[in-house]
Amino acid sequence: MTIHSDHPFATPEGERDAARRLRGRVGGQVSLWTAGTGGGRVGLTVSSWLVAVSEPSYVLGLLDPDSDLGEALRAGPGARCVVQLLEWGHRDLAEKFAGQMPAPGGLFAADEWHETPHGPRLATAPTWAGCVVHDVRELGWSLEVTCRIDEAVVGAEDAPLQHRRGRYQRPDHA
Repeated sequence: MTIHSDHPFATPEGERDAARRLRGRVGGQVSLWTAGTGGGRVGLTVSSWLVAVSEPSYVLGLLDPDSDLGEALRAGPGARCVVQLLEWGHRDLAEKFAGQMPAPGGLFAADEWHETPHGPRLATAPTWAGCVVHDVRELGWSLEVTCRIDEAVVGAEDAPLQHRRGRYQRPDHA
C-alpha cells in the first residue's frame, strides 16, 4: 500500500475550477439543517449559508438539490427546518449528515434530538434557529433555500466547527 500526502483522486492543481477554489477559501461555520418528524426526519451538513438581517431576518443556504433535505424543502413556502451551528465535537456528526461516514441505525440514531415545531433539533447544539421556507430556486449546481427565522437561540461558542478549503478546522487553527 502507498500512502499519499494528498488526496489520490484530487483534480490536478492546474485543472481545478476557480469558482470552487474561491468558495473553499471563504470558509465559515458549519451548520446542520434538519426537517421532518418521526421516520420522515432528514438533514444535511451545510457550509454554504448566510444570515440576512432584516425585519424579519432570513437564512439563505445552498443545498445539494439531490439531497433528502433538498427534496423536503422543495415543498416551498411553509416548509419548516431547524438550522443549528455545529461545534468541533460534532465533526463526526457533520460527516454522517454529509454522507461521508456511515450512520449505523440512521442519521438521528446516535445523538439526542428535541422535536420542535420546525423539525428535529440537536440537543447539544447551543445555537440554532427555527425557520420557515420563504423561497426555493435552482442556482447553479445548488438549490438556494431562503428561510424566514421564526425563533433563534444563541448559546455559548466554545469551539465552532469551521470549514475551509475542504477541511474541518478549529477557528484557532484556520
